Amino acid sequence: MSKDTSKSSGKIPKDLLVGAKTSAEQEIAEKMRHVKHKIVILSGKGGVGKTTIAVNLATALAWKGQVVGILDADIHGPDVPKMLGLEGTRMVGGDKGLEPVIGPLNILSVSMEFLLQSADTPVIWRGPLKMRVISEFLSKVNWGNLDYLIIDLPPGTGDESLSIMQLLPDLNGVIIVTTPQEVALLDSRKAAIMVRQMNIPILGLIENMSGFHCPHCGKITNLFGKGGGKNAAKELNLFFLGDLPFDPRVMILSDEGKPFIVTEAKSPVAQAFQHVVDRLLERLKGQH
Repeated sequence: MSKDTSKSSGKIPKDLLVGAKTSAEQEIAEKMRHVKHKIVILSGKGGVGKTTIAVNLATALAWKGQVVGILDADIHGPDVPKMLGLEGTRMVGGDKGLEPVIGPLNILSVSMEFLLQSADTPVIWRGPLKMRVISEFLSKVNWGNLDYLIIDLPPGTGDESLSIMQLLPDLNGVIIVTTPQEVALLDSRKAAIMVRQMNIPILGLIENMSGFHCPHCGKITNLFGKGGGKNAAKELNLFFLGDLPFDPRVMILSDEGKPFIVTEAKSPVAQAFQHVVDRLLERLKGQH
């Protein structure tokens, strides 16, 4: 009898992954052939600002003149439409498949919310259905020619993350988002280990909500601690893309569907985010 080494090796068992190549995967490969860069935004836990970073990264790249798409792969909690000011919009079919919704700066957006009866409609699905709709978002949508496709995943290391990484083996890489809190860092380590087990590059780690800049006195208060993300990046041998200060305006603008990177371009958080984007672009250049 052969010995089962899946537990001792730490590898993800093959039977948990999507199966052998299918016609749908071939369709995906053809569609994604026209996308120059494919980047996943991932976090180990919720509430760290992952979707905010995904939306503002897409906006920053589009602001630089790039053709950008964003795929909201969070089937149960699709928040990208709200943050782009696209609530209530619907995707429609065309000659080349489902047409993405066009948002600010001509960002092409695809989300489960664009298919729901209302924003309050819950998606009560098991894994196979979620994996199928993600596959169809990649294969049946008319993405066209993109410079960047930003993929916003739900928190954790579940079905959606496995599906994307299996269906897109040529990802440029994953950006992991965390906060300085130890519980967030703990889950970020798990996310990083999962990505490495999938043989996907990790472009870097971002520490969000790093410190609060008081608009009145200028003092910095570390609400959730400081430096944990940088230390975790060093411990895991990850590139540290940077830290982003906490700013209540980010929450307010996100709720209004206004990406802060444009609306508050001169704020400390927007300036820090531009620095993160510049470091990311340098990383991508290094891949070539």
